[in-house]
Amino acid sequence: MFPFKQLHTFGSYLTLMGRSIAVPDRWRMFLKQYVKEMSQLGVDSIGIVLLISFFIGAVICIQIKLNIQSPWMPRWVSGYTTREIMLLEFSSSIMCLILAGKVGSNIASELGTMRVTQQIDALDIMGVNSANYLIAPKVLGLMTLMPFLVVFSDLTGIIGAYATAYIGHILSPDDLTIGLQHSFNPWFVWMSIIKSVVFAFIIASVSSYCGYSVEGGSVEVGKASTAAVVNSSIIILFTDVFLTQLLS
Repeated sequence: MFPFKQLHTFGSYLTLMGRSIAVPDRWRMFLKQYVKEMSQLGVDSIGIVLLISFFIGAVICIQIKLNIQSPWMPRWVSGYTTREIMLLEFSSSIMCLILAGKVGSNIASELGTMRVTQQIDALDIMGVNSANYLIAPKVLGLMTLMPFLVVFSDLTGIIGAYATAYIGHILSPDDLTIGLQHSFNPWFVWMSIIKSVVFAFIIASVSSYCGYSVEGGSVEVGKASTAAVVNSSIIILFTDVFLTQLLS
């Protein structure tokens, strides 16, 4: 029964996504919701992205300098390694896992509450495509702003690394600058952005499905919120493996 249940869930997910990507009935309302979701899901997440990225960039630089770098290595290794970790994994994959907890639970709880209070049923009765009206703006809004969050994360992580150089005196700023510039590959930035867009779609669509398909009362809303975070995180981890292999 386990495979059949998963296949049924996957089929329901594809059906819901098919309904959500339909042409909006009223473009004015759709654009209004689109701007609203960009603000709630993307702009409101900038603070936590900057805070975490700053300290992670600083910690990575300190750890590399104190535990890995040796007299046998060039002094710019710490800066080079910090840049590669921030670009290749943290700012795209790890940051999206963190946002899956914040944004995913928000989406699932919002739609789940609308389901149990019969607001979604009311939209369907009025002839509104509720999936398109509620889900499409969330998916597109998060996919639009996620690349900007990734760029902000990269820049803030580098600022955190410089903080260790100027304030903590862990290494000299000149060595850090040389390491950040050494063998820079611009494709890594684009790879990080591409991965973040895919992960944004996963977070928004999976969380929307978990919230939209809630059955029961308020207790089920909490379970749907937890399921949204767990399922989004698992799918992101699996997808990260294939995207890294495909884009590298």
